[in-house]
Amino acid sequence: MIEYINWIKAAHVISMVTWFAAIFYLPRLFVYHAMSEDRISQDRFVIMERKLYRGIMIPSMIATWALGLWMVYLGWEVYKTQGWLHLKIVLVILLSAYNGACGFYRKKLIDNPQYKSHVFWRWFNEVPVFALIFIVILVIVKPF
Repeated sequence: MIEYINWIKAAHVISMVTWFAAIFYLPRLFVYHAMSEDRISQDRFVIMERKLYRGIMIPSMIATWALGLWMVYLGWEVYKTQGWLHLKIVLVILLSAYNGACGFYRKKLIDNPQYKSHVFWRWFNEVPVFALIFIVILVIVKPF
């Protein structure tokens, strides 16, 4: 049973790393998209953003959620009283909302590359860093 859970945990961490890689990269593409001035570059960013969002971000988010919930289901008797997990789930819900905001903004940028300034996107890109820091601390240190 332990080996089985370890495989699920490994897959969960892999999907989480993939999700965060996409979460960090998509807003960086928004920065470059907002700074682009020619139609060829703007069209290229639209394609890159769509492929990253649909091909990597969404599938890795779904995998992260599915594998995480599977682990919680298998260990519910242990996890149900652990506050760190409840806070982690709240942070992952907020991160999922951020993921949805990225999808919303991606569509806005298709027709209006200057929808927001590159400075806004640079700050927007920093938001998931805090989620990552807190989630890792919660999982490793388990302060609650």
